[in-house]
Order: sequence, then structure tokens, then C-alpha cells
Amino acid sequence: MTGHYAQVAFTPAVREHQRKHGSLRSYERMAEVPAVADRIGQDEAWFIGERDSFYLATVGETGWPYIQHRGGPRGFLKVIDSSTLGFADFRGNRQYISRGNLDHDDRVALFLMDYSAKARMKIFGRAKTIEAVDDPELMAALAVDGYQAHVERAVLIQVEAFDWNCRQHIPELYPREEVLDAVQSLRDRIAELERENAKLRGSIGCE
Repeated sequence: MTGHYAQVAFTPAVREHQRKHGSLRSYERMAEVPAVADRIGQDEAWFIGERDSFYLATVGETGWPYIQHRGGPRGFLKVIDSSTLGFADFRGNRQYISRGNLDHDDRVALFLMDYSAKARMKIFGRAKTIEAVDDPELMAALAVDGYQAHVERAVLIQVEAFDWNCRQHIPELYPREEVLDAVQSLRDRIAELERENAKLRGSIGCE
């Protein structure tokens, strides 16, 4: 966890619970840094670029949080620079809940998961939307080659803070395609061994 993430996340109420449960002192030391936005480094950029989905949280006018799963080809969430992320907003069910929430409050939280590596990254940021008709060049820069989904707008996120979170309790899951490839390799190897075994049995006259 970065010190600035602690500054954003640890509200007075949070700190009071930390005090009650004995963790306040260590977290207070962590937060004793200048209140400057975190910068995306090489490790973070690589991790973000490998994702094919993430969860996006926004806040509605009623104060209720809303969490939406966003998916696309690997790398559709792009690191534009060390403080900015962007992605093409593909047309979905056309409820526009996240889109409407951003008109009310630009604060967002992203949750990025790598289940096979049991790793997760959380990001605080401020988002703005740019409609496709208003900036075709930006849409082209965020488009994913070969992906035919309709792009309605771009979403740019100014990163405020991020946290690499504990891997405890993350289930170790693998993409279906990777599992199928691994199983097929085993099947191919079994078939090869069975052919070799049949030849050996034939060469020594076994029935």
C-alpha cells in the first residue's frame, strides 16, 4: 500500500477502528508522506496491460455505490502516461448507470484481478468521459485492433492512488482457454504414449 492510498482511504472513522484494534500506529507512519498523487510505474503498467477485465465503482446521486464489470480484449485498459489510464467504452446493455454517475461524481475505484497469480490491484481515481463524435483521434488511440464492439465513448482516469493488496483468500483460477490447452497437451501426450506402447507390444508379440 502506498502512503497516499492510506491518506485517501483512512478516514477518521476508519482510523478510529484501527485505533480500537491496535493497527493505527503502523498505518499512521505509512501515511506520513506528502499528499501527492501516486505514479504508475513499470510493474503497475505491465499488470494493467495484461488484464482483460476489471471492476469499476462509481457513486450515484442517491449516495449508493455501483460496481460494474468491464471486459474486453487483453490490454483494452491502457496506460496513457504515469498518471492517466484510458479505455474505450464499448456499447453494452445501455443502462448507462456508470455514465450517469460520472456526471454527478467523478470519483471512481478500480479493482483489477489476476486470479491465476493470486494478485490484485486497487486504484482510486477521477474519471471523465469523451463522446466518440467529439474526439475521433482519441477513440482510435484507445481502440483494440480486431475487436468489433461498438465504441460509444472514451473514459480517461486520472490516477490518485493505488494499492497492491494481500493475496490471502484469493481463489487460484485459470482462464478456460489455458485449461483447455493444457488438457489437450496431456491428451496428445497420452495418445502418443499409447501408440508407442502398442508398437512395443507388437514387436514382442504380446496380444
